Amino acid sequence: MSLRTTPLRLATASAIGLLTALPALADTAAPVPAKGDTAWMMVATLLVLMMSIPGLALFYGGLVRAKNMLSVLTQIFAIVCLAGLMWAFFGYSLAFTNGGALNDYVGGFSKAFLSGITTASVAATFSNGVVIPEQLYMAFQMTFAMITPALIIGAFAERMKFGAILLFTALWSLLVYYPVAHMVWYWAGPDAIADAAKAVAGAADAAAKTAAQTKLDEVMADAGMIFKWGALDFAGGTVVHINAGIAGLVGALMVGKRIGYGKELMAPHSLVMTMIGAALLWVGWFGFNAGSSLEANGTAVLAFANTMVATCAAAFSWLMVEWMLKGKPSLLGLVSGAVAGLVAVTPASGFAGPMGSIVLGLVAGAVCFFFCSVVKNTFRYDDSLDVFGVHCVGGIIGALATGILADPSLGGAGIVDYVAKPGEAVAGEFSMATQVMAQLKAVVITLLWSGIGSAILFKLVDVVVGLRATNEDERMGLDIAEHGERAYHY
Repeated sequence: MSLRTTPLRLATASAIGLLTALPALADTAAPVPAKGDTAWMMVATLLVLMMSIPGLALFYGGLVRAKNMLSVLTQIFAIVCLAGLMWAFFGYSLAFTNGGALNDYVGGFSKAFLSGITTASVAATFSNGVVIPEQLYMAFQMTFAMITPALIIGAFAERMKFGAILLFTALWSLLVYYPVAHMVWYWAGPDAIADAAKAVAGAADAAAKTAAQTKLDEVMADAGMIFKWGALDFAGGTVVHINAGIAGLVGALMVGKRIGYGKELMAPHSLVMTMIGAALLWVGWFGFNAGSSLEANGTAVLAFANTMVATCAAAFSWLMVEWMLKGKPSLLGLVSGAVAGLVAVTPASGFAGPMGSIVLGLVAGAVCFFFCSVVKNTFRYDDSLDVFGVHCVGGIIGALATGILADPSLGGAGIVDYVAKPGEAVAGEFSMATQVMAQLKAVVITLLWSGIGSAILFKLVDVVVGLRATNEDERMGLDIAEHGERAYHY
């Protein structure tokens, strides 16, 4: 009898011993990605890709004349492919690794060609002990690197050479986008900061405390310059929208106006296509904003809700202002307002409360309408598809408003203090004046870096291959002149 029960007793004893050891194992085991977070981030990545193709392609394509529809689709699709390859080769590494002596401004090449990134490697989120697969994080950030240069081309649509667009995209991604992304978003991560802060608190003597404090200072310094300033950009107000918007304005000025601008009718050829594209952008933007939480958690839900209500508010605000001033409410105004709201709420989406996001949307819709009509007509620059008026202006409004709306007293989420309360991931003290100043500095450096950098790159491209299509090609339309095919055959 005892011989028959011995294996069972041994197994039971082993199981009890294992269960007893589980808490200790849990304390030492490295965090692993949760299936729910991984699934959500895969969906979010697909949604952001949908924003570029087909969303942005249809939105922009519908706004140009029929003879240039196919060229816009080709430009955006090609930019997405080029930007994706560059991101895998060295973009991810330059944006999200330590850059040594240049770490304030750009990363290094330690992960070039995705070196060391396997199915087992993980990337930090914003919660202690929570990670996602690094390949997935790389792909998610790739979609941001894809859509940002694609946004720029709307400013000089219908008149720039295809080869010049590709060359500019490559140079701009390398010298403008990667550094700005690094400056705004690169940091050591919550666990590194919390662990270093705990070591300081638990130091046994003065020497140990000094060593631990030195380590904490090193970890805090392992971040991009704008991140260290304390500027907040949840999903890309500076990195994507201000960055692309000011580059677009510079490009529009340097390429020059379209032939016949201000004299000939240049109405959108298909507002139906534009409305479809705007709707796809809105849906995809939930991946853009809610996905930037990097987890399926309450912050993602907050960003989701803010994206919904701010867009409604901005679309309705633009519509009402246009109706009052021009006498008719237009579909173009409605969808333009929606995009303006999406842009403005992007940096604030994980920090503001829903009521604050509604106010932000109302302001953004009205102000962006003013820039796309009054300011543009006053200064007579040919920003073909209002990239500056919507993306740059909307991004600036959102970035500055984030410093106000993040205040917990206004319904905001505040800012997690990983040093004062390591491992708790709860908001620390909030100073609105300090935060707004940090936001302003981030806006200014982005405008200068992208504006000056873009001007230099446009000039370089002009010298190498020439920026502008010939007058004959522009009058014929870039569909036939550049690509030898048409969007429509009727």
